[in-house]
Amino acid sequence: MSNNTTSNNSVECHINSTGHINIFPVCIYSFIFIVGLVFNVMSLAFFSCHTKSRSHTIVYMTNLAIADVLLILTLPMRIYHHLGKEIRQWLCDILGLILKANMYGSIFLLTCICFDRCMAVTFPMSARVQEGRKKAPLVCFGIWLITFGASLPIYFSRKVNNTECFDSLPVHATNLVVVSSTLIVGFGIPLVIMLICSWGLVRAVRRSTVAQTDLVDSGKIQRMITTSLLIFLVSFLPYHVILVLLSLYGDNISCPMRTAYRYSLMLASFNAVLDPVAYYFTTDTFRGKVDIRAVRRMFPLNS
Repeated sequence: MSNNTTSNNSVECHINSTGHINIFPVCIYSFIFIVGLVFNVMSLAFFSCHTKSRSHTIVYMTNLAIADVLLILTLPMRIYHHLGKEIRQWLCDILGLILKANMYGSIFLLTCICFDRCMAVTFPMSARVQEGRKKAPLVCFGIWLITFGASLPIYFSRKVNNTECFDSLPVHATNLVVVSSTLIVGFGIPLVIMLICSWGLVRAVRRSTVAQTDLVDSGKIQRMITTSLLIFLVSFLPYHVILVLLSLYGDNISCPMRTAYRYSLMLASFNAVLDPVAYYFTTDTFRGKVDIRAVRRMFPLNS
């Protein structure tokens, strides 16, 4: 009985989304594609022109921009699908793999950026910290390896038993064990690290001698940290909440839940537009508000 219910819901959602033009997804994905591609290409161009002054944080930002561009390049086929056109299932699987892997790659890279900033501000004179920060390229390579390596077995071992393309649910949605590990490792731990590092960064800025002068706009830095956390939660929290609900409902997944899942993917994809605004452009806040030579002169007073 439950299998028939699931099948009926799947067919109903399939009928409502295939063969018809869905204006809202087309508009949202088109906006993400155009604006996100322009912003991220501009960011990559800026980073490539400033390789001599490249910091460890910019290494993470460069990889984040690459991940965002790869995600954005999968969107034209999603737009084509929501225009009512049919796409081969194997292409849907590959593009879905790229989107999911880059989503978690973005989560890990954003976490690394937050952690790197916290270490740089909290322990500016620590030789061990500075030595660890030099391993940023190796960390980025590990993130790419983990995100795609963890996703490949799922997609190659799956049985293609549907023709829903991007409207199909993730293959592990009904497996509570897999969802739990994905939720903890892919979202929970990065969120905890970001919260702790953000708290440590705010605390370090407030207690710093430099923060008591006009060299640093500590209020602006705190607003930037808050904005970054909000963007992280808005982009990725809905997707993981829906993922938990899908695993709990199992065979009784309704069409509205499937629709909510598709909207949560839109929010996750929208992060490709927000990343340049929240991280790349706000880097100028630190460089513009802090006179590096003056800060160095004050280090003996703030040892």
